[in-house]
Amino acid sequence: MQHHLRTVAGPLAVSQVRGPVLAHEHLVLDLDRAGDRAAVLDASAHAPAVTAELSALRDAFGLSAVIELTCRGMGRDPRALARISAGAGVAVVAATGWYYEPFHPAEVGPTDPGRLTEILLGEIEHGLEADGAATGVRPGVIGEVGSHGDVPSPAEARVLTASARAAAASGLSLATHAQLGHGGPAQLEILTAAGLPPHRISIGHQDLLDDPAVHRALAAEGAYVAFDTIGKESYQSDATRLRLLLDLLEAGHADRALLSCDISRHGYLQSEGGQGYGHLFRSFLPKARAAGVDDDLVDLITRRNPLRFLTGAAVEEI
Repeated sequence: MQHHLRTVAGPLAVSQVRGPVLAHEHLVLDLDRAGDRAAVLDASAHAPAVTAELSALRDAFGLSAVIELTCRGMGRDPRALARISAGAGVAVVAATGWYYEPFHPAEVGPTDPGRLTEILLGEIEHGLEADGAATGVRPGVIGEVGSHGDVPSPAEARVLTASARAAAASGLSLATHAQLGHGGPAQLEILTAAGLPPHRISIGHQDLLDDPAVHRALAAEGAYVAFDTIGKESYQSDATRLRLLLDLLEAGHADRALLSCDISRHGYLQSEGGQGYGHLFRSFLPKARAAGVDDDLVDLITRRNPLRFLTGAAVEEI
């Protein structure tokens, strides 16, 4: 069976993706709520640096694709994503969905899940709009659909339900934002109750939750476990992240791990002295290899797993 990714440049055969895939990143976003403009990656000011970083990672490490999880209310810019992808020579998968409640746009409000599902399916079927105009860019994933705390708020539960229904109806997969790693089991329960199979779900930010039992339980149910804030040492040390990853691998769940850096501020860019999108390749993976993770496991976690997550393909198909 031939599987395809939905990228900002159109369908891409999985067989063409021969290098690693960053499973949770942001290339353009605006999460600023305080006026300091720190939580921003601007389409004009920062896109050249983003493009240069991705291009360099393609040359140095074979970076093939980025799953870009900036959704509605997060400053998404599909045209900028298309320009960055073309300039860097790296495939980009764009997203639709809603982030966690502090960032919900007014359209979420008290809207029922049925109407929210229709909004997402409209973007999936007809493409993303920007400034009221069609861009021709279609999303290839739903995410990062957010919640905070151990149990989602009522508004977050409605969004999770609607997103799961849209994913199930469209054949797309869904990635979550679990604030500081909390609430993953509750997210999975809501998403599967709405009809989305676990293997089409990635539970986000699990490297911020130092609880290997939760990770094993999520993986055992069939969901992907995202260690996706690698390099953000102010939140968690990479030494802890590596221990948590090794715990999951040793428990037999290597086929459920995803890795990424979640670059979400311009200060994280290499050009501004940050760790950059390549921290995974330059720093974390060498430490994983030193701890006994071989090349086939690295390929599984950084290429095959994200491709299987996006497409729903079986292990042997990729």
